[in-house]
Amino acid sequence: MLPLLKRHQIQVLLEAGHRQHEVAELAKVSVRTVKRIATEAEVEHVDDGAERRLRAIGRPSKVAGYRQFVGELLAEEPQLMSLEILRRAKQRGYEGGKSAMYRLIAELRPPDVEILMRFEGLPGEFSQHDFGQVDVSYLDGSKERVRFFGSRLKWSRWVQVTLVDDETTETLVRSLADDFAAFGGVPLCAVFDRPKTVALKWRKDGEVTEWNPIFAYAALELGFTAEVCWPYAARQKGSVENLVKWVKGSFFKQRRFHDRQDLQQQLTEWLEEVNNERPCRATAVIPAQRLSQERARLRPLRISTEQLALRVPVHVGPTAEVHHAGRGYSMPAEAAGIPGTLYLYRDTVRIVAGRFEATHPRYVAKGTVARLPEHRAAHLAAISGTRGKRYLKRQQLFETGEAAVQFLTELVHRKPRRWSVEVEHLHQMLQRFDAEPMERAFRAALQADAITVDFVAQCLGCEQPLAASGPQERWR
Repeated sequence: MLPLLKRHQIQVLLEAGHRQHEVAELAKVSVRTVKRIATEAEVEHVDDGAERRLRAIGRPSKVAGYRQFVGELLAEEPQLMSLEILRRAKQRGYEGGKSAMYRLIAELRPPDVEILMRFEGLPGEFSQHDFGQVDVSYLDGSKERVRFFGSRLKWSRWVQVTLVDDETTETLVRSLADDFAAFGGVPLCAVFDRPKTVALKWRKDGEVTEWNPIFAYAALELGFTAEVCWPYAARQKGSVENLVKWVKGSFFKQRRFHDRQDLQQQLTEWLEEVNNERPCRATAVIPAQRLSQERARLRPLRISTEQLALRVPVHVGPTAEVHHAGRGYSMPAEAAGIPGTLYLYRDTVRIVAGRFEATHPRYVAKGTVARLPEHRAAHLAAISGTRGKRYLKRQQLFETGEAAVQFLTELVHRKPRRWSVEVEHLHQMLQRFDAEPMERAFRAALQADAITVDFVAQCLGCEQPLAASGPQERWR
């Protein structure tokens, strides 16, 4: 069939007064074709495929007789695989090719249109929260995978974005608390994108059957309710799922950074711009203007971010120690074997087991044990025999850090007959000055190659030299 546009060209030339043989030369067709087209109706569209079907041009299609059959299958099961439809058609006698059948299926299959339920919510009703990550190439050629936590108030569109080191439950909870504080209060419901840090188990209808217990306690303390989006139908979240995508597209993919510090500085400037200067595309209002109205509906945090403690179930081991995240914390000797709860604050750890309780600095070196002086004394009192006490004291010195292990290794090999006496002195210093100053003194002694108790004492600022008093009186 001659293309409709070519037919239109011939009709225009004839209408302009050209003779038929002139039109044939200009359109590069035969005079006979020009004569035939001159008798046809004026061309009204240029859909060659539709015209071909209308005129029934070509050999009869083997698939045409199965149009109704395929249509009925797809009406009953819209997601039925094309291969299965082809198999059923062949059972009914179809002898045509696969491509022809697949074209028919594509034509008849209902379009899978994703309908977003755009809900605007009410002031103070919803906030959305999610982790994101993006690979950043700095201008110096280095690369880094940057993780961030984003929060946004649904009504005002005020947004907070924080760079984070990981995507653990603690990072989520503390970032969430900080963002609530920046919002000026807590909304009725916080919406999450189903991370394991929030929900552990859920049904296909989206109902959570098991919450992450650490997250659940934090929600109770901060005073908010949580909603987790259904993983099998993300469109139910409306515009919620666009937060991370929006941060990536609007900030990370639009800018270039010298280094991590420059990235943080530009992020701060960008947040100032999108929150306080630029009208939001969804509301046509600057978020800061709507935030002033939304804050009236936010509820105050029940506790400050510094008072927020994550609750972790623990068990006091046989050595009266509790271990968490690769770090050990001492408990009274009588607490050995008792289950308890570890309250994880930003900078401290509080452990409660039965009637026993202990508070430690949180960030001791991994692989070491934070031990209170009174616990050391109690553990020593519980050990019988001089030899047992001696080795326990040495072990407690080891716990101050790797420098202590190296120092005592040198001490034992240089003074194999006297090291036990010097360990007594070092342990008295440990009880007086605690682990961190001792670790610094051990490091200084190693650097100076001065493996003596006197040098350690000088580093600690002890008033009396070693030779001035006996081993039991010197370090009081």
